Amino acid sequence: MFIMGYSAVAGATARLLFGYDSFGNVCGKRNSPVEGAPLSGQDMTLKKHVFFMNSCKPDIKGRKLGSTALCVSSCPEEQLNTLEEVQLFANTSGSFLCIYNLNSINYTRNPNANSLCPRLPVPPSKSFPLFNRCVPQTPECYSLFASVLINDVDTLHRILSGIMSARDTILGLCIFALALSLTMMFTFRFITTLLVHIFISLVILGLLFVCGILWWLYYDYTNDLSIELDTERENMKCVLGFAIVSTVITAILLVLIFVLRKRIKLTVELFQLTNKVIRSSPFLLFQPLWTFAILIFFWILWVAVLLSLGTAAARAEAESSEDIDRGEVSKMEVQ
Repeated sequence: MFIMGYSAVAGATARLLFGYDSFGNVCGKRNSPVEGAPLSGQDMTLKKHVFFMNSCKPDIKGRKLGSTALCVSSCPEEQLNTLEEVQLFANTSGSFLCIYNLNSINYTRNPNANSLCPRLPVPPSKSFPLFNRCVPQTPECYSLFASVLINDVDTLHRILSGIMSARDTILGLCIFALALSLTMMFTFRFITTLLVHIFISLVILGLLFVCGILWWLYYDYTNDLSIELDTERENMKCVLGFAIVSTVITAILLVLIFVLRKRIKLTVELFQLTNKVIRSSPFLLFQPLWTFAILIFFWILWVAVLLSLGTAAARAEAESSEDIDRGEVSKMEVQ
């Protein structure tokens, strides 16, 4: 309860869901000013996408992304080779790709425009659905940008990203488990003896299959010389851990099944007794339904808590490694 309360008070889930710029603004939202950040506190309601000023050749320090991020109304879908094209794109689409307080009319006039506007050429990009980031579409830019962007976020954000990207699979598995549990409950009433033997056989085959798959994946990872991302190294360690745990659990369960094999008849009698109880209390058949509802609610609740914990920090102006003249920025009129 303390964790849930802290995440509700200190969290800022909008930062993760909608993205944010380098000046303390959440994209797609009306923002309050941040002390020490002159470009914060802007209305970004119509600017829902995060654009990186140097996405094709990002400045990398410790595999971290150092490019200045801006909130823009749309990502450039065509390559922009000159400041004139950047200015034309701003005038036609209403999406300003230079620092906020540089008016679009000065894109080609201001002597500092090269450092206040994105590095040329600006590659064509599309918005990534989850974090609304403008991701470059040219192969050479995409491969570098994606690897740096993945390693730029912390472990909690990576976990959340994996959960959100696999939400359809998770929901599908929940529905499949519900259907399977209902099927088994009704099957218990008709073919109890056969079902027990089928269930034991499936458990044995399933355990062996899972162990084999996990060890095969680990072997595949250890022989893959192209592993460079930190996430891939973490995946390899996780696969090894899961393989060891599944092997131990499989060995224990196989021993228990072998020792208790003579008591299968007792299990059949227990299931028959269960059938009599269900006949006398038919509402027990709805038990999988409310279990499913509770699990869905629990999953949604803790995903929301993790989202809030992942953003439980004060807003601040990010330190960019780009060569931006902060003094010149503060003197300009906000457009």
